[in-house]
Amino acid sequence: MIVAANWKMNPSLEGAGALAQALITRRFEAVQRYLFAPHPYLVPMSIRLQGSDVVLGGQDCHADTAGAHTGDVSAAMLRDCGAAIALVGHSERRADHGETSALVRAKAEQALAHDLAVMICVGETLAEREAGQAEQVVIDQLRASMPHDVPSGRVLIAYEPVWAIGTGKVASLEDIGAMHAAIAGELPARQNGTGAPPIPVLYGGSVNADNAAAIFAVPHVAGGLVGGASLDAVAFDAICSAAAAAAVG
Repeated sequence: MIVAANWKMNPSLEGAGALAQALITRRFEAVQRYLFAPHPYLVPMSIRLQGSDVVLGGQDCHADTAGAHTGDVSAAMLRDCGAAIALVGHSERRADHGETSALVRAKAEQALAHDLAVMICVGETLAEREAGQAEQVVIDQLRASMPHDVPSGRVLIAYEPVWAIGTGKVASLEDIGAMHAAIAGELPARQNGTGAPPIPVLYGGSVNADNAAAIFAVPHVAGGLVGGASLDAVAFDAICSAAAAAAVG
């Protein structure tokens, strides 16, 4: 099972240090933890996490290797700052910055080209779900956002219903299961060769300590992409404990 913390534009540097300290004091059987920290915190977090089992990641990367892109960060810069994975296509990037799936694909390909793994986010809006278009929207996003060349073990997917992010709303277990099954059914066609391990699909819609166990028990859910609850060390530990129980149960 995989549990990824996405701190977004939080917290203070002092708070980040305290959260990182909490991360390194615990280990969870059969759980891989990721931390997507704000870009200015990558170097101090890489130092804090050194020797731990927590994988550090950047929250975005540019689609170009280098150049005149003020305020942007390249995949190579993420790697040089200690990151091992990049998060791309998050709904907040798609909405706030107008990122298209074609751009997300280009970013993912840049990450892979610079020895980073990549977590690609897909998800539908409430209007699209209410119109009965949720599955088609997500599968279309997935097809357009995935790199043409998918190396084994270096790509993860996060399904995040846009209407459930940061709102406290959570999709029903039936809806989560149906969408994860649809995504899992699409992914083998995107992988190179036969016998490759399945691409993990995480759920990312307001996962918290109270609902994590039920969500992680849903077939095809390989873990969670956690936003707000990842800023609470106790809550994040509880989510990781739920993942550990699901992994062995």
